[in-house]
Amino acid sequence: MDLEKQRVWSENLKALNEMMLTPQEHAQAVQSFLSLHAWLHSSSVGNLSELTLHDAVIKSLDEQTFRKYPVNLSDTKNSIAWHLWHSARLEDMTMSILVADDQQALYSGNWFEKMNTRFTHSGNEMSEEEIAELSSSINFESLLAYKTVVGKQTRQIISMLKPGQFVDKVEQSRIKRLFDENAVTQKASSLADYWSKRNIAWLVLMPATEHIFIHLKKCIHIKEKLN
Repeated sequence: MDLEKQRVWSENLKALNEMMLTPQEHAQAVQSFLSLHAWLHSSSVGNLSELTLHDAVIKSLDEQTFRKYPVNLSDTKNSIAWHLWHSARLEDMTMSILVADDQQALYSGNWFEKMNTRFTHSGNEMSEEEIAELSSSINFESLLAYKTVVGKQTRQIISMLKPGQFVDKVEQSRIKRLFDENAVTQKASSLADYWSKRNIAWLVLMPATEHIFIHLKKCIHIKEKLN
């Protein structure tokens, strides 16, 4: 991993936090987000010519490494499959529902069926048996395609926000949608409660950026450990 690039990325994320709180810097904040976000998805999502952190995970990734569960690391025992799916699901539900109040990407292209998994929720509070099931059954190529669609949809959603909207609080009707659509289970209700106290800026800084960054780094650690 390029540690210097990771350091610069993290510093730019902190700067984005300040920009989003100032409506006069809205356009600059959106562009900063798009740049940071592009590094967390396939290079095709942000039309980049260089490899991204996501690309580093996927490069030469075989299915055995992708599905291996459990793994023996200090910060995770979950599979790369689970980490990619979990981060994509959280990005999809928070951006589609909590920010845009629109349809989840999961249901816009039959991705639920294509990915060959019965799970629609975030993966929080999953049992070991459920993680093992998802890791062994989810379709590799379809998961990557779904993550790409989610990334592109997020960029459209954030680009359409108006100055001042970053500081808007999450509407309670949208929190209810998380449960209605089984995006968040009752066992993980504390997650939805936590989001209900946040604003759009926080969702941009965590589920749509830093959360993905954390899980991609774990994927790389798993890949290095197994290979």
